[in-house]
Amino acid sequence: MKTVGIIGASGYSGEILVELLAGHPKAKLAVVASRTHAGKRVDSILSRLSGLTGDLEFTKANPKALAKEEVDIWFLALPHGVAAEYALPLVEAGRLVIDLSADFRLNSDETYTTYYGQKHPVAEWLQKVPYVLPEFTQPGWKKADLIACPGCYPTSILLPLLPLVREKLLTGEGIIVNALSGVSGAGKKESVFYSFCERTDSVLAYGLGQHRHLSEIEEQLGMAARQAVQVQFTPHLVPMMRGIASTIVAPFEGAVDEIYASWEKAYGKKQGIRLLPSGTAPDTRDVLGRNRADFSGYVDSRTGNLIITSAIDNLMKGASGQAVQIMNLRMGWPEFAGLV
Repeated sequence: MKTVGIIGASGYSGEILVELLAGHPKAKLAVVASRTHAGKRVDSILSRLSGLTGDLEFTKANPKALAKEEVDIWFLALPHGVAAEYALPLVEAGRLVIDLSADFRLNSDETYTTYYGQKHPVAEWLQKVPYVLPEFTQPGWKKADLIACPGCYPTSILLPLLPLVREKLLTGEGIIVNALSGVSGAGKKESVFYSFCERTDSVLAYGLGQHRHLSEIEEQLGMAARQAVQVQFTPHLVPMMRGIASTIVAPFEGAVDEIYASWEKAYGKKQGIRLLPSGTAPDTRDVLGRNRADFSGYVDSRTGNLIITSAIDNLMKGASGQAVQIMNLRMGWPEFAGLV
């Protein structure tokens, strides 16, 4: 049994982490830290979890103080630019840190600055921290003490695409992605824009041409393809709480059987992947609360394009569930311990 802590637990991803870790068979939730809720009972803020966290209270979120806590594994559910403040003191104190923010997802300080509008606070760490998609990343990452979790949109897009660009089934050119996300993907914000009356009966494209997640999508695809890859990525906000549906279109001259053979080779019977038959499309409702990506492929002979559709729960496989999956693998526990 290892002790675990969460910093930034009052957001949507943090709440799911509390729920997953409070019931984990190998981990004991010992510390939950928050700048705004210190001293309050966790279940007084996250009332849906009443009964799961006992009398556990939020701790003050001070990096140096938290590094002294008897906690083996820390999860950072913090905004970009803030997570780095906590990650290094915790790693230097000998803790394992799993970061759900964007602070260590990229290898390039220049790319980080372009997409996030600020210099990285510890750029020298960028190439030291593994970016881990558990089903695809090579196992060398399992010795790392600071691990970057992929973003939600990238998870839905990279899992189906990475094997195909690695095996040169796709050239990496002409890839177009349209993705739709539930409102929880924006985090908890006190904003009229994200209120029920503004978002219901509404679909809105945003981040045109340079959404932040595009940086890690192109970087990871480029590494797999061993050449630069350019993606036209357009995210949309849709009136549901959680879930991501992505439609990927790319030029392809082969047969759909080649696509499925590549996926089977890469993923086999891995629990975090469900391959649907060609010609069908996944439904976000089917992955709700599941740490799983569903996807399928279809070759349109009329246009000469491969059409991939994928679905994930942005708070599970796109964030907290995947983070727990990473912890399980890193610690040598059953991969889906505490997950469904």
